Amino acid sequence: MLRAERGISRRELAEALGVHYQTIGYLERGEYSPSLHLALRIAEHFEVPVEVIFSTAPFPRLGTTGRSA
Repeated sequence: MLRAERGISRRELAEALGVHYQTIGYLERGEYSPSLHLALRIAEHFEVPVEVIFSTAPFPRLGTTGRSA
């Protein structure tokens, strides 16, 4: 979400972090857990705490507030 909001392509982010662009896709789909070093570098790149990007609990789906209409 951060990457898309800031208009950064997967390739651009991958190059900035020194990883393969497919790694970014795997991370975004939840198919890969980054090393602590990579997680910290991603957080540093976006200038946010690592907890904003990564969590041990699943994030709620976008658009879900948990409230009934």
